[in-house]
Amino acid sequence: MVFGPEQLGFGESFFLAFLINLCVTGIFAFPGFVLPTSRLMPQGYYAIKNSSNVMRWYRILGIKYFQKLLILFFWGKNANRKKFFDGTKKGLDQFIFQSRQAEFGHLGPFIIILLISILLSFYGYFLLVLFAMIINLIGNFYPVILQRYHRIRIEKILDR
Repeated sequence: MVFGPEQLGFGESFFLAFLINLCVTGIFAFPGFVLPTSRLMPQGYYAIKNSSNVMRWYRILGIKYFQKLLILFFWGKNANRKKFFDGTKKGLDQFIFQSRQAEFGHLGPFIIILLISILLSFYGYFLLVLFAMIINLIGNFYPVILQRYHRIRIEKILDR
């Protein structure tokens, strides 16, 4: 039995959108925990050519609030933060690597979910697409901008 868009209610659309985001993001995230998946992108991708654009998107989207929520709910524990950055100069290289890993782990799903959403919109699943894109924006696009923001700050430190 195939479900059409008219058969998916508010709750089903939200739940399915959440599952799509969870599964697609997981496909990219889990390999990134054990493999250097960020190396699949060329080095030039990670070079931030126009930092003012990143800073503007950071402000417009209110990513600082997203960052505060991440710290509150996940990165608040010192042990969790030390995995990303241990506070040493050598730790900056590890932080750059981890930020690239995290960015790649969110960029891929962002693009795939965007493509899935475009496809679903052709079939009339507009409510599902709306939820999928909202979750995708917060769950994948925000982290991409946040990681780029981190690297801008690190570059300023390394330039000193």
